[in-house]
Amino acid sequence: MYPDHESKFPELGFYGLPGHTRSPRDILKQAQDAEALGVGNIMISERPDYKEISAICGAVAAVTREIFIGTSATNLNKRHPTVTASIGSTLHRLSEGRFALGLAKGVAAGWRARGMQPISYESERDFIDLMRRLWKGETIKGYDGVLGQYPVLSVAEYLDEALPILYVGFGPKSLEHAGSLYDGTHLHTFMNDQALSNAVSQVRAGEAAARREPGTVKNWSVYATCCDVNEETYLKFIIARLGSYLQIPGYGEMLVQVNGWDAEVLRSFRESDAVQSVGGFIDSVATMAQLSEIEKVIPQEWRPAAVGNAKQCAQAWLTQFEAGADGIIIHASTPEEFAPVLEEYEKIRPAHLFAGRTNRPG
Repeated sequence: MYPDHESKFPELGFYGLPGHTRSPRDILKQAQDAEALGVGNIMISERPDYKEISAICGAVAAVTREIFIGTSATNLNKRHPTVTASIGSTLHRLSEGRFALGLAKGVAAGWRARGMQPISYESERDFIDLMRRLWKGETIKGYDGVLGQYPVLSVAEYLDEALPILYVGFGPKSLEHAGSLYDGTHLHTFMNDQALSNAVSQVRAGEAAARREPGTVKNWSVYATCCDVNEETYLKFIIARLGSYLQIPGYGEMLVQVNGWDAEVLRSFRESDAVQSVGGFIDSVATMAQLSEIEKVIPQEWRPAAVGNAKQCAQAWLTQFEAGADGIIIHASTPEEFAPVLEEYEKIRPAHLFAGRTNRPG
């Protein structure tokens, strides 16, 4: 229905609105700047304050022409299935075929605290099946399963959409499941090279178990990049964000597990005076003075990221492809900030790996 969309760097994307934002309008310039640089994808996370995913994706679609737009991530619990399907079909047509639906499972304890059931592999599978059928114009009657009871599910019989669906997460079992079902994966920031390589292998195992063609699923490394930044910026985008992940029960443990880090160090981090002094998520409320103290209780080897000058950061990007990633989602930097890295990356880019590739992320 729509032509392929191609940019200079289809293997690169970035997270819009990095960090905690008070002005969602900032994403409009970020998207346009990235598109002008030739970046192929923009990914947008969701928070309940000023980052409602469909509104922001629609705004980005209106001010761009080639860059692919994805959620990274929303989830199946937040909306009725037909609402999510309608959001997908609307954004697909509004963007002229440039929208990808990225889904995450979230943390089980968080869902229970909201009075909702945690997301299971079975509910994921059913939900994705419903999305794909609804986007093909099917009317589904008598669904009675893990997602609930729906006598009739329908969006529009004339739809015939093919949207990529991405898994956003990093647990080993979840990644194997993703390989059997999804079109692409967004992994996690702060995964070391071995963890990234293991993740790709887990996805490939899922592909094989489902008898899918090897390489069907595109795997994206989400890679924090801080080029020539001052100490305050480093604390804000590396230490604050990593610290917040480590705070979350279950989430921090999984990040430690996949990286082969020491669980005792995680316990000491959480119990430290530096972390205990923060009355909330570190990346939302910690002061610079508190972040300086928190940095002291996070080991250097727990901070895999592209940090340094532009050449050093570009070389670091290459390590992600060497570890098996199909693409990189640049995290913690705006296009204006990572533009010097992109200039250096172009000089050493392994272009043969991306010949004939479009911006479609999965």
